[in-house]
Amino acid sequence: MVVVSERDVMVREPPPHGAIGMSTAYRISDAAPQPRTMEFRRRVLDVGAAIGEHSIAHDEVYYVADGTGVVISDGVEAALTAGMAAYLYEGAHVGIRQTGIEPLSLIIAYPVARQP
Repeated sequence: MVVVSERDVMVREPPPHGAIGMSTAYRISDAAPQPRTMEFRRRVLDVGAAIGEHSIAHDEVYYVADGTGVVISDGVEAALTAGMAAYLYEGAHVGIRQTGIEPLSLIIAYPVARQP
């Protein structure tokens, strides 16, 4: 078992896939030693920030803990609010942007890439 405090893994940085705005990343699963089979992260997108569109090679879940946003998958957009999740499928082209006046707090989970 590994217990992680998000305070210990917090990093201020631009979001991935385009560096659109700023965010706070909590790479929770990075504290677990290898081998591990999943990623579990929290990211808080500042007002106006976004995780840019990118293709995914695995299923992925974006769960909204707080705030509002718009998720996109293969050109289809959907509004998300606290308590909602988007299940995104392997091979899709996806992204998410913060909307509204409060930051968007996301939990993001996906499998670790398989090593050859």
